[in-house]
Amino acid sequence: MAASKIAITIDDKTLKRLDILVKSKCFPSRSNAIQQAVTEKLNRIDKSRLARECAKLDPKFEQSLAEEGIASELEDWPEY
Repeated sequence: MAASKIAITIDDKTLKRLDILVKSKCFPSRSNAIQQAVTEKLNRIDKSRLARECAKLDPKFEQSLAEEGIASELEDWPEY
């Protein structure tokens, strides 16, 4: 995967905590730790956006769509 270098500014307290994690082998490097943190945050944002969009759905309408045509299809299904 292609990667790009960026420069960031981080407060001293956070950097010290990050360095402790790297030193204790939780992460192989500062760069890796920050990359994982950013990826995790972006994934959380995506999930919360999906949840917000799902909340806009009308459950009754979605149920009717799911059941649309199912009565006629049931006749074609084999019995188990």
